[in-house]
Amino acid sequence: MNPTRRARTTACLLLAGVLMLLPGCDRPGPSNGGDAFGSGDTQVASAAPSSQAPVDLTPLLQPAKKYIGVALDGAPASMEPVQKYAEMVGKQPNVIENYAGWGDQFDSTGVRLTWQNGALPYIAWEPHKTPLADIGKGDSDAYIKAFATAVQKTNVPVAISFAHEMNGHWYDWGTKTNSPEDFVAAWHRIHDIFQDRGASNVIWVWSPNIVNPVQQVALQPYYPGDGYVDWIGMVGYWTECCDKDFEQVYGPTMNQVRKFSGKPFIISETAAEPGRKASSFVDQLFAGVEAHPDVLGFVWFNISKRADWRLEKTPSSLKAFKEHAADPQYGFDPRKP
Repeated sequence: MNPTRRARTTACLLLAGVLMLLPGCDRPGPSNGGDAFGSGDTQVASAAPSSQAPVDLTPLLQPAKKYIGVALDGAPASMEPVQKYAEMVGKQPNVIENYAGWGDQFDSTGVRLTWQNGALPYIAWEPHKTPLADIGKGDSDAYIKAFATAVQKTNVPVAISFAHEMNGHWYDWGTKTNSPEDFVAAWHRIHDIFQDRGASNVIWVWSPNIVNPVQQVALQPYYPGDGYVDWIGMVGYWTECCDKDFEQVYGPTMNQVRKFSGKPFIISETAAEPGRKASSFVDQLFAGVEAHPDVLGFVWFNISKRADWRLEKTPSSLKAFKEHAADPQYGFDPRKP
């Protein structure tokens, strides 16, 4: 959930001074374990054992229609923010993204509530204050096993992105203190523990930041391998200073990824900076998703953080969003894909 955006041009840097690390300029979003599916007070034991057959993820991995998701304050603890958002944009979101800090317990109640309301739960799992090398060598195994067991017991599809934007320098799991080898080892260990625990209900989302602001960091060394990944996420925001169209924002990342993986993409976190270009950015986002069959959809970060990314902040962008979202190719009930 975290706009971590580009320190790209001098103009962008000046803008960041005004909006405090904007997406596209640098980091608008949240990244505190407090906005999490599991906030530490939800007990792992609350996940009751499932007597059902393991859920089949196959229809969700490359559905015929597009995902149209959202991250919202207050969800999934309550579905009221989701319903208000759906009324505002005229479309029920079918992905609800939220953020879990490392050490947070799995919130089976929130995940089930999300699923019961016709949306895929998406957890951005953030390893704050925990070196990736330590995770890779097993220091967090007990925690991961408990989390994986709780996930398995829900028997509900869950998308999980571990250490998103690992190719950036703005998080403590990023490039300043961790190597690509550290990241891959941690990912492998987590994934393998989930497999050992029978948590086959996870869609694994490898979610780097778009490469534009960190062109010196190659993505391939951070890739865990196709056997460990289901979707390629892209975190990329639209900013007044620096962006103009879909290909400029996401194209360089997609081109680089296609050199080592054919997995489908999902824009795992995006929004448009409020301003005169906002509605155009919304137009470009929808047009780009529609033009690329291998882009499954997107998650809109509708939260005010270091910048106010909410659609309602700019009436013209909300109007454009609502018009595009009305297209029947957007939105489907993941319980009945």
